[in-house]
Amino acid sequence: MSLTLTPAAGMPALPAAGTNPADLTIVVLNHRPAPQGSKRHVGQGHLIEQSRRVKPWRAAAEAAARAALTGDPLDGPLSVEVAFTVRKPASAPRTRITWPTTRDSGDLDKLLRSTFDALTSAGTIADDSRIVEVTARKMHPGEGLDALDAPGAVIRIWQLAKEATR
Repeated sequence: MSLTLTPAAGMPALPAAGTNPADLTIVVLNHRPAPQGSKRHVGQGHLIEQSRRVKPWRAAAEAAARAALTGDPLDGPLSVEVAFTVRKPASAPRTRITWPTTRDSGDLDKLLRSTFDALTSAGTIADDSRIVEVTARKMHPGEGLDALDAPGAVIRIWQLAKEATR
């Protein structure tokens, strides 16, 4: 079986979930996506994030989300597509496409958790519990659909109730 991925450089963004363009598109540039989930006990009942990268990632995602939103927070049932671009290890071949399967790239579910919390705290979506459908992928820079040239993410959000009435 052969799989060919088209590099995103110079390619127009393609609509993902259906034929309708996203209600909101957010691009987080030049920030390394960070997984959220594992906590570390520091004493006296206090827990902190195990990954030091979570705060900077969430701050960057929140800033990009606030900049992209032009109206009220999106509410109702939501569909979200997230394309994470993670850094490519120095040991990975430069001449062919590789999959980001190392621990350094993060678990996809924990990357989504930190990103969804950032969207909620930015006021972009009413609450991450409104997300009823998710499509997510992670790739190295320039190696897949919506891959950026540096670490970051492309996030698209659709309001499903709005599409159902069309």
